[in-house]
Amino acid sequence: MGIIELATEKDRSQILELYKAQKGREYCAWDEDYPSDETISFDISRDALFVMKENGKVIATISIEEDEDVDKLDCWNRDLFPGGELARVAVDPSMQSRGIGRQMMEHGLKALKERGYKSTHFLVNKYNVKAIKCYAAFGFNVVGECFMYDQDFLCYEKAL
Repeated sequence: MGIIELATEKDRSQILELYKAQKGREYCAWDEDYPSDETISFDISRDALFVMKENGKVIATISIEEDEDVDKLDCWNRDLFPGGELARVAVDPSMQSRGIGRQMMEHGLKALKERGYKSTHFLVNKYNVKAIKCYAAFGFNVVGECFMYDQDFLCYEKAL
């Protein structure tokens, strides 16, 4: 498929467009304020935002995140800390159901391990069947549920 690489300033406008394409979709917790241009700046500054490109066009993203609010949830196995969160996974709507999300997750997991994290954890809207189906192949454990950002989420965790 496409090439996965660290995002750069040159990718900013395409990333914003990809994020906007997700907003308002069923089970998407994103709104007009998140993720934002500032979110992209923060991710790029930390070398934490990866993009997949096909013919020079950004078709998918994934970020490595450390979110104190998510980390504070009591469902996580503290023996697996430090844990990194995979966040802001987005695939161009016209390119979905082709395994791109799975490739982005594989890349994110590899990047977390290379950076010394012991585990990964993240939240998935509990009704987002497409995402849940994608994540099933990775052997994540559902370790809890929570209500954040006005949505019900499943809490996924996996040792790296």
